Amino acid sequence: MDLRLVPYRPVHSLSEKRLIFYCLFFSAFLCFLLADVYGAESTCYGTTSKGSLEHGVQLPGEGENFVAYSSFAITIGRTYVHTKVRDIIVDAYETLEKDMPVKVFKYGETGLKEGRRFRPHKTHQNGLSVDFIVPVMDRNGRSVHLPTNVFNKFGYSVEFDETGKYGDFRIDFEALAGHIYALHNAAQEHGVRIKRIIFDPKLQPSLFKTEYGPYVKDNIKFSRKRSWVRHDEHYHVDFEIPCK
Repeated sequence: MDLRLVPYRPVHSLSEKRLIFYCLFFSAFLCFLLADVYGAESTCYGTTSKGSLEHGVQLPGEGENFVAYSSFAITIGRTYVHTKVRDIIVDAYETLEKDMPVKVFKYGETGLKEGRRFRPHKTHQNGLSVDFIVPVMDRNGRSVHLPTNVFNKFGYSVEFDETGKYGDFRIDFEALAGHIYALHNAAQEHGVRIKRIIFDPKLQPSLFKTEYGPYVKDNIKFSRKRSWVRHDEHYHVDFEIPCK
């Protein structure tokens, strides 16, 4: 067997040099893209009602047990949040895959990539506010997504009665409480607090009667008065993260 070393051959061919250049350029470009997606943590400014966001990130459009309220809304950039908020939301859904495997969930409006005014909302300006569409069951008691489309203002014009019913759908208060419980635990793991939850006060008693109801009632601040919009088809969550 010939063990002689093969002499080093420097690259002289122009085509070889171009190939190496393109490979290096593509690698650098790929690193740039990955840095943009997974890079700097977000910085929030001001408050949820008067603020902005730097390095905002978009929530995943869907997962094993959740979806966004609108693919169109994703396209036009209405589902951006603070990086920590994204991590909390995703972690909570992953927990619910194990704890409530037959339940499905849907999130709603969040905010713009750079925050600031987010019509028609009064808040959602610095990446710390998230709307979640209420989990519902159909007439057969099966966990389903509440339909959200242009005809019902992407779910925001749906009106549940005081018992949590709307047509063939009824609010799944067990799943709702379980989700809030999972959000609270995920937030704590990330060193974050839930500042408040806005949900129709007339529907809150049904929420607090569930398995996780007493816990979320004792550990999370809920709205006591009806907001400028009812918040029956969705619940608004504000996270508390230090902002500049």
